[in-house]
Amino acid sequence: MSKLFSQVIVISPVNISNMDYNLVLKTIPPYIASYVETHALKVQLVYHNMLHTEQVVEAAKQIGNHYQLNDHDFFVVVAAAWFHDLGYYSGESEGHEAKGAGIAAAFLIQQGVEEQTIAEVKGCILATQMPQNPQTLLEKIVSDADLFHFGTDEFPERNKLMRKEYEIAMHSEIDKNEWRARTIHLLQTHQYHTDYCQLLLNDKKQENLDRLLKKYKEPKPGKANEQPVEAVTAPVLNDKITDRKKEEKPTRGIETMFRVASANHQRLSDMADSKANIMISVNAIIISVVIGFVGRKLEATQEMLAPTMLLLIGCVTAIIFAVLATRPKIPGGYFTPEQVDNKTVNLLFFGNFYNMNYESYYEGMKKLMADSEFLYASLTRDIHSQGKVLGTKYKLLRISYTIFMFTLIISVLAFGITFTFFDK
Repeated sequence: MSKLFSQVIVISPVNISNMDYNLVLKTIPPYIASYVETHALKVQLVYHNMLHTEQVVEAAKQIGNHYQLNDHDFFVVVAAAWFHDLGYYSGESEGHEAKGAGIAAAFLIQQGVEEQTIAEVKGCILATQMPQNPQTLLEKIVSDADLFHFGTDEFPERNKLMRKEYEIAMHSEIDKNEWRARTIHLLQTHQYHTDYCQLLLNDKKQENLDRLLKKYKEPKPGKANEQPVEAVTAPVLNDKITDRKKEEKPTRGIETMFRVASANHQRLSDMADSKANIMISVNAIIISVVIGFVGRKLEATQEMLAPTMLLLIGCVTAIIFAVLATRPKIPGGYFTPEQVDNKTVNLLFFGNFYNMNYESYYEGMKKLMADSEFLYASLTRDIHSQGKVLGTKYKLLRISYTIFMFTLIISVLAFGITFTFFDK
């Protein structure tokens, strides 16, 4: 029996990297703190300091946890968040992203981090350069974490610190209204790149922008040329821009909600399939091991028959429920014109049209795209259907895992009793 469990224990559905990313992550904060302390006399940073860095790190962790990043990807975004502004301590703000990326690369090489991972960390740091243009999910997470405060209550205070740091660097004061104009332009042109931040922060960011717009005063004609063109012209159109944003906000919010909900359901479905695959693989291995090692001894030890059969039956039952959890159910693949007219069919699900010709499907989609109520109803029906499927999957998986757990417990006890009282 010990051989049986030795075979099961080594089975792992997860590929474990040789690099312990969690261990490397623990070495980064002390290094950052030491670096900041060593170089703090070179510059006076009241915004791009350790407080900002720590806030960006926490935001990166929050966003990364939402997307359920694996250890490698989580390491990339958190490491990039720690190093992303370290280049400021060189004394110049221009090109600080590249300098921070270089510092990060040098440190991670010393820690034995592989070249590809270092390249991803550097890419995330460089993606924070304004204007932001991240390409990968990890770059988008770090970029959004860097400007996370745009959509929080902390924005007014952080903006004041940014202005103070700018004045220190330029050795001169900047007019409040001029700074307000620049900030308005920044908020109007900025966008969050992840669905999570769009849904979570856009409304508050709009509130922060509206508050600035109310305080902003049009510059006098004689002083207009003292301000950057983009800073002056952006607020001139603020009424139209704000009105348009207020009109579009509900639509964008709804679309973001559907997008995030659909993505979350897809991730949960992938997780369920992965869990079912683990259950099928582990139980199949146990069955093969039991048959191979224990089955040959049953003739000589009849008392082993009962616990062995109990183990096999439990494993087979667990496999059956795991298979049922992943077994696809596909409709007929047709819809009728009446269903389209009555808005009772979901044209976004392949199971409702895969047996139809393109022309019929195109006609249905034209009606769907022309009717926002029909469109949102289809999206709602799609998410509801996904939820129903997920509910069934996880119920079956829970049964499978429960059966597997009790099978192992009872089988171990049965084998223990057999060895204790019947082993000769």
